[in-house]
Amino acid sequence: MTGSGTALPASPGGSALVANIMHFARVLRGAGLPIGPGKVLDAIRAVEAVGIARRQDFYWALHAVFVNRRDQRELFDQAFHIFWRNPQLLERMMSMILPSLRYAEEQPGAELSRRLAEALARGAAAEADQPPESEEREIDMAMTWSDREVLREMDFEKMSMAEVMAAKAAIARMRLPIMEVATRRFRADPTGARVDMRATLRAALRAGGTIPLRRRAARRRHPPLVVLCDISGSMSRYSRMLLHFMHAVTNDRDRVHSFLFGTRLTNVTRHLRQRDIDVALERIGTAAQDWSGGTRIGASLKVFNRDWSRRVLGQGAVVLLISDGLERGDIGELAAEMERLHKSCRRLIWLNPLLRYEGFEPRTRGMRAMMPHVDEFRAVHSLESLEQLTDALSRPGARREERVTQWLHAMA
Repeated sequence: MTGSGTALPASPGGSALVANIMHFARVLRGAGLPIGPGKVLDAIRAVEAVGIARRQDFYWALHAVFVNRRDQRELFDQAFHIFWRNPQLLERMMSMILPSLRYAEEQPGAELSRRLAEALARGAAAEADQPPESEEREIDMAMTWSDREVLREMDFEKMSMAEVMAAKAAIARMRLPIMEVATRRFRADPTGARVDMRATLRAALRAGGTIPLRRRAARRRHPPLVVLCDISGSMSRYSRMLLHFMHAVTNDRDRVHSFLFGTRLTNVTRHLRQRDIDVALERIGTAAQDWSGGTRIGASLKVFNRDWSRRVLGQGAVVLLISDGLERGDIGELAAEMERLHKSCRRLIWLNPLLRYEGFEPRTRGMRAMMPHVDEFRAVHSLESLEQLTDALSRPGARREERVTQWLHAMA
């Protein structure tokens, strides 16, 4: 299958085709797709059913077997058009050392996923001759440092597949020590500042004579946490990693409510409570139909304020708004809904991956409409930024005067 509409060359009996499908599945598995032996057998049966006379039928037969989530489509599409272009498997994989150049020449504007390039390169290395074991190598460690430190500071967008897997494991181990706040309920406390009259009178009836004072203090509990995460096209690479963070937080404590929005709002709290992250992401991919689409922040916040704010923003909730602020809807509506959201919660923290750039300035109209209504403006693009977020949530927020000063400095 060297071009559109041409048949895939195969030896008699289809042994070459079966071998190529197995190698293709291995490449996809190396790029991060959950593909096991069962799916390989299903793919072979699907190809046998539809045949290889038409390239489009062959493509969708493999797509139906190997792709089970919306975020896997782009990676599969890139892998298919690169892998099945050249019938010589070994020569093709050796030529993938610089795959983006050839792919860009034939399909302008397309970018090859780094994970896919590394998976193809690993396949080429496995086929190539290995150097003799007796060959000695000297490694200069003078200019190297801890892999863990490098991973902490690396941008999610620049991570390889292996680094993404390591980052996801680190995120799964994160804990969120949100500060505890006083509630309206009380508990018995011998050193409390208030006298508990009911407990005091009951003690007096039992003891008689001198009335022993019973004291009480306010109960303390961490406030609810509400996460609003942007899954539009400009945020898709970061939102996938942040979903792992939201899953870890949801399974670590109670009263966590998670919502996704692009062109509409989707409540994914129930899905994130699944212990298995793969099951949770699969259900989220089915529920969120606007993944990698446009951005309507104002309209999504309006739905949240109207339908959900009274349910989840009680008892002084802390809100994490994860978005790049690139609004394509009504700016006036965005400003009004941001103001309402800010007044309904204890603390509104805006997490923006664009803050990773040193010279970033909030120039767009959407960002300018959102900035006056947030308590903190933080970057979220790496493990280090997530660790700093957990530290910030464990202490009281900045005073109003400090926040206004930070905002004016950012707008200057």
